[in-house]
Amino acid sequence: MYSFKKYDQNQESIAKRIEAARQINPDQAEELKALKIILNCIDLTTLEGSDTEEKVLGLCNKAKSIHTLGADFPDVAAVCFYPTFAALAKKNLKDTNIEVACVAGAFPAGQSPIEIKVAEVEFAVVQGADEIDMVISRGKFLEGKFTEVADEIKAIKKACGDAHLKVILETGELKTVDNIRKASEIAINAGADFIKTSTGKIQPAATLEAIMVMADTVKEYFEATGKKIGLKPAGGISDCKTALDFYQVIKQTLGPQWLNNQLFRIGASRLTDDVIERLKQIG
Repeated sequence: MYSFKKYDQNQESIAKRIEAARQINPDQAEELKALKIILNCIDLTTLEGSDTEEKVLGLCNKAKSIHTLGADFPDVAAVCFYPTFAALAKKNLKDTNIEVACVAGAFPAGQSPIEIKVAEVEFAVVQGADEIDMVISRGKFLEGKFTEVADEIKAIKKACGDAHLKVILETGELKTVDNIRKASEIAINAGADFIKTSTGKIQPAATLEAIMVMADTVKEYFEATGKKIGLKPAGGISDCKTALDFYQVIKQTLGPQWLNNQLFRIGASRLTDDVIERLKQIG
């Protein structure tokens, strides 16, 4: 287990770095390149109680068709559903490079016994999930039960088998820089392949402040261990400008090597259409 250093950033210093990243104004060629990367890093998502098989198949078919819409348009990285739709999505996406991601482990509240969380993750994997998006127990975290939070992540990581694990911190409920930093450290040390901002079910969802704290933590861990952890902002990212801001914060903090769908994802339902429309305008 890696022992992280004391975090030396505060809200003021983070805000200055974010503003500097947002002031970067790429030319059209750079914007085109960035938006294609963003499109290829999207987890196309629907997580509603009203989801139906028809809606899930429609989203899968949309994901499969994007590369036909314009020159060099890439596929999205993944589609993301509740576990009950994993088998349907996996069958529909056969012979593509699009992954099936599932939220599991008592999403979005995390308020279930660990045995039930693990069982749901195991079910999702058996049904065909390539990736699992789990949420930490924020109540336990806020009570200072950090070992319990870590142990739950470890148990779910084990249940994932070969599936990649994205650990959702729900940064809007953690609120402070110190809490976001601590939760990032716990998730990374417990085996997360990605750390993710939000479920998208509460406000604020993804923020640039949260993703910068998380990126700083990932950077320190990489520089000390050589292991790369992915980042996934999710929730409320619905237009190109917002997505490009997250892209720039990650680029400026971690460098271009993180700008691929093995290390960068955006959880979104509406963003895809806006990116496609902008690519058609400038491509």
